[in-house]
Amino acid sequence: MSILAALLPAVPPAIGWAVHARWLHGRLTTARLDPLTGLWTRDAFTRRARRLLRDKRAVVLLADVDHFKQVNDTHGHAAGDALLAATACRLSHAVDNGGTVGRLGGDEFAAVFIDRDHTAPERLDTLARILARPVDGAPEVHTTVSLGWVRAADHAGEELPGLLRRADEAMYAAKRSSSPVRRARFGRLLASVAGRRPGRRGAA
Repeated sequence: MSILAALLPAVPPAIGWAVHARWLHGRLTTARLDPLTGLWTRDAFTRRARRLLRDKRAVVLLADVDHFKQVNDTHGHAAGDALLAATACRLSHAVDNGGTVGRLGGDEFAAVFIDRDHTAPERLDTLARILARPVDGAPEVHTTVSLGWVRAADHAGEELPGLLRRADEAMYAAKRSSSPVRRARFGRLLASVAGRRPGRRGAA
């Protein structure tokens, strides 16, 4: 019996396993994606973000839609969904292929990107203006998105949770100021352990 003849009976099961593995990989990838925005979910974003933070040029960004509860209450959930989808698309476009963007939940997004040309402040100021533009699917909606960011190099040795808390604190400060973008301070953290301010979501 030739080698080919001996291998033939194993071909159909091998093909079946290959098809099954491909199907399973597709299902796992889909499970890691937010169904509304197509962004990575929290766990998938976290894994990618941690890899990017090995680069000293990494920037951690948090973005939160202002007045989102009012948008839903006034214009309906379809308009709110359109706003979230547009925000996700604009964030993804602003972060190059070397970065990652995720939806942490509700109207809050996070990103990590590599600031190769040291233009993060200018890039984020431009991004804030883009995020404030009307949404094609809901042109009646006018709101802004508050951004808080931090350079990983400014806090050497600090891991993703701490950097996200710093970005969260800066984002909260942006909501309370006339500027939609704030960089995290260099001193100690003032936010809560969870990185949240009481009553912040949907209220500012």
